[in-house]
Parts: sequence; structure tokens; C-alpha cells
Amino acid sequence: CVAGAAALRAYCVERGIAHRVCGKVIVAVREDELAGLDASQRRAEANSVAGVRRLDAQALHELVPAVTGIAALHVPGAAIVDFAVVAAALHADVAAAGGEVRLASGVRAIGVGAAGVRLQTDSGQLSCGQVIACAGLGGDAIARQVGGTRALRIVPFRGNYWRLAPARRALVRGLVYPVPDPRFPFLGVHFTPRIDGEVWLGPNAVLALGLEAYRRTDVDLRQTIALLGYPGFRRLARRHWRTGVAELLRDYSKGRFLASLRAYVPALGPADLLPGPSGIRAQAVAADGTLVDDFWFEALPRVLLVRNAPSPAATASLVLAREIVDRALAAA
Repeated sequence: CVAGAAALRAYCVERGIAHRVCGKVIVAVREDELAGLDASQRRAEANSVAGVRRLDAQALHELVPAVTGIAALHVPGAAIVDFAVVAAALHADVAAAGGEVRLASGVRAIGVGAAGVRLQTDSGQLSCGQVIACAGLGGDAIARQVGGTRALRIVPFRGNYWRLAPARRALVRGLVYPVPDPRFPFLGVHFTPRIDGEVWLGPNAVLALGLEAYRRTDVDLRQTIALLGYPGFRRLARRHWRTGVAELLRDYSKGRFLASLRAYVPALGPADLLPGPSGIRAQAVAADGTLVDDFWFEALPRVLLVRNAPSPAATASLVLAREIVDRALAAA
């Protein structure tokens, strides 16, 4: 991530892509979070994250007056960018190098033979020597076609955001994050300033009833039944049902969501929260019910499957690309 962030920043400078170094504070609001803050600090120092320093409550208030906590880590080099703009620049790079990007081209069948790989897609047939599949929510469908392991499944989690009212954006000067909970790979509710001036608040994490169930009312019955039939999901649900219920209640209650935000920025009120977007996280769950919190690669003949690509995959993308290509070449 450290190397990836540096590479992405250099790429943005080279391509003239707007980005802003706004810094981040990781805030402990309870005594039982201090051990987690200590662990984050040790990891930052071990990985040579530049300029990280510990703040007490007074130093935190001086740095970000609207934010309350008993201790924090300040990461001054944290930055923001519109990744859609980055993706467009990468698209242009591929085209300039003689490559092709096909959008809206679902892969319907993959045939692996001695001579290469054939893919039937919505935009026609493709033939190639090797395939790298990083399909996110569609990862299971791709893996089934090429004999990938069934000891892993993608479980979709919907995350809803609120937007901070424009008149109150000055409350959040940089990224504000909670201390990570080691039981879960989710970041937790946080405050994210964006390049366009908006500030997003969230997300939560609730089970989505379909791979693309972006709204509370969206249900794909077939996909939901298949999910409930996966032993790994049932083990996960038994282990963490209380957390799941709490997230679900917060999803339906603006007041509960606001309360979780006010733990960090007490000045927020109901009128400060405006409806925002939602996203789906493609969360890999192992057969034993473990939430996979690292990258998961599976090398098969002529196919490299990237079964899990969690945060910070975007930040580290340029360096991860080298890792993925190296693994693909090694497996060729």
C-alpha cells in the first residue's frame, strides 16, 4: 500500500489528475480501542508510513476541532482522488499501447485447451493464451467455469452512504476513520471528503440479497437461496449475527446512523445528513465462515483467478498489477 500510494500519486502528477493530500486521523473514542490504535501504529512504523504520529485528545482537537476522541493517529500523507478519472486515464494508456477495453461484455463461457483460452462474451468470441480474472461480484461464476475451488464464495454486502450538507462540510477537513476491528475486514463508518467538495459519511455493511442488490428493496431470490445454502455463510451468520442485526437496524434508522457518526463529530445533527449513494462489496468468505481479509489468488492452467481484492486495492492498484502479472507469468 505504501509503494502503491506513492506510485498512484506519481501517476496522477504525470497525467495531470486532480488529487489532494488531506491527511487522515484514525480516532479512538473508547478505552478498549487503544490496543487497536497501538497495533495500527506499530504496523505503520513497520511499513515506513511517513510522518505518522500519535495524538492525545488535546492535540486531536487542535488539528481537527470538530472531531472528538481520547487518542488518534495522524497520517499526514493520506490523499484523495476521483478514481473514475484514474480509470479513464488507464483506459487511455491501454488504447495507446494497442490494447482494447470492452465494456458491458459479460463472459458467458470459458474454454481452456492446449492451444489457449476461448471466451464467449456479450460482444463476441475472444481467443488468447492466458486469462487473468478479477471479476469481483462475478468471481464465483467465472471460477465455476474453469474449475476453481468451492472452498470460497463471494458474499455481497451493501454499504449505504449519507452525504454531509454543503453548509457543514467545513466540519470535516480530512479523512476521519475509526480504529479497525480485527474481527472484520470492513473499515467501519468513516468520513470521506471528495475531490468535488462533497463529504461522504459511511458506509455501513449489511447483507445484500443479490449480487447487485443496491437498494434495500432489491432481492434476487435465486442468488439469496444459493447464498443461504453455502455452509461458510451459515457459519459466518452464527458467529456474527449480533453484529449483523446491529448493522441492519442502523441501515433502516437515520438516528442510529447519526449516533455512530456523532461519536466522532458531536456537532452533527439530523439535518446535516442528506441521502447518498450505495455500493456492493464483494466479500470473500471461506468455507469455515472466515471473512477473508487479504488477497486470494488461485492459479489454474492458463487462468489466474483473483478471488478476493479488498481495500486498499485501488490505492495499491499500480503495484498490485505487477504482483498479479508476475503470478500469472509464473503459472503460465
